[in-house]
Amino acid sequence: MSETKTAWDIVKLARHPKRMTARTLIDLIFTDFIELKGDRLFKDDQSIIGGIAKCNAIPVTVIAEEKGRDTEDKIKHNFGMPHPEGYRKAIRLMKQAEKFNRPIITIIDTPGAYPGIEAEERGQARAIALNLFEMMKLNVPIIVIILSEGGSGGALAIGIGDYICMFEHAIYSVLSPEGFASILFKDSQQAEKAASMMKLTAKDLLAFKVIDQIITEKEGLHENPTYGIEQLKKHLSKNLNKLKKIDKNILLENRYHKFRNMGIYQDEGENT
Repeated sequence: MSETKTAWDIVKLARHPKRMTARTLIDLIFTDFIELKGDRLFKDDQSIIGGIAKCNAIPVTVIAEEKGRDTEDKIKHNFGMPHPEGYRKAIRLMKQAEKFNRPIITIIDTPGAYPGIEAEERGQARAIALNLFEMMKLNVPIIVIILSEGGSGGALAIGIGDYICMFEHAIYSVLSPEGFASILFKDSQQAEKAASMMKLTAKDLLAFKVIDQIITEKEGLHENPTYGIEQLKKHLSKNLNKLKKIDKNILLENRYHKFRNMGIYQDEGENT
């Protein structure tokens, strides 16, 4: 692990303009990626990209939130904020993966689901809720990678997994530090103070058993992506092979208990 950083330091690194996006990660990790588009209901939401690929020669389905690289690309991908049709595309590809017995690998990188009126009109909340419901039942292994930002339901909608790993300089939280500060302090300028309270870093989330593994980065993906990518490849290979060997009924039972047990808290001295 690198030198100790504050939560706000990590927030800034997660948002660093030179940090790779999901599409770059896909190109570095997988081979033979073929993108599949559309939700078969409204349109293709490019804030979520997905398709079939190979991970160490194992066929997988990859689904990722893509922020975009430059200004034009960010606008094209709506800055990584999915509409409901993006989540419907994601679950369509997951169902296809289940049909063909392909493991699923998702990549989270979003400040949150798009909050616009048109997204609400097309069923944003229902689309997210349906993904949570369906992902709990998929009888193929699911691996989740938190690349940079994991914001609220926008992240969780593709975040139900059997193995969840998170890059060292990523964040994962119920909302942004700015949003938290606006609610708690009535002042978004106190985001740094809010970040220190939110327990949004990989170290915090590993302690709470929300994630299973921290992917170390050393200098950071924006400075030295090679090290972090090699670490991710090692953990992906190991856990993909491990999950593929688990009986499907046990896989589903383990997934259910994994998420049901999150948030259980016991005071010292309590017997139950």
